[in-house]
Amino acid sequence: MQSKAPTVAAYLASLPADRKAAVGAVRDVILKNLGKGFEEGMSYGMIGYYVPHSIYPAGYHCDPKMPLPFAGLASQKQYISVYLMSVYADKAEEKWLRDQWAKAGKKLDMGKCCIRFKKLEDVPLDALGEAVRRVSVERHIEYYETAMKGARKRRGASEKSGGRGVKKAGTKTTAKPNAKVGKKVAKKVAQ
Repeated sequence: MQSKAPTVAAYLASLPADRKAAVGAVRDVILKNLGKGFEEGMSYGMIGYYVPHSIYPAGYHCDPKMPLPFAGLASQKQYISVYLMSVYADKAEEKWLRDQWAKAGKKLDMGKCCIRFKKLEDVPLDALGEAVRRVSVERHIEYYETAMKGARKRRGASEKSGGRGVKKAGTKTTAKPNAKVGKKVAKKVAQ
């Protein structure tokens, strides 16, 4: 459920006490581990963490007016959700997160990038923090651009083959580092 709150403070203030405490604790972990260059704000009706237009002017392909999403945190009707785009973008990141969750002895309720939980005790906060810390702005942009390049390539192959080049549902693209993008973004992040 999307919030109409204009700021993170207003979003947090709108939550019931138990949810406010849990969302606040997860938010603290994310902020403590968020890499240089990412920003926090309201995005898609939830607390969002993203690459601002000052670093990545193209924005998000679904809506270029929006900055490039990295993570999200939301209080839903039945649970709290943490969205980690890096887990969606890279099979190695997903495997790492699943392994860490299992090592912590916690049950992971996860979709493509959405981790759902009802109580804060269900979340290994150290693993969540490390999942955020592991991905820099540069690396996140590389994941994103590689995925977009692959999508354009598949779309072109599909059009040429009359639809036979469509990627199977459930498969993922693993990003390969792009040195040119990395240097350019690193310069902007350092500014």
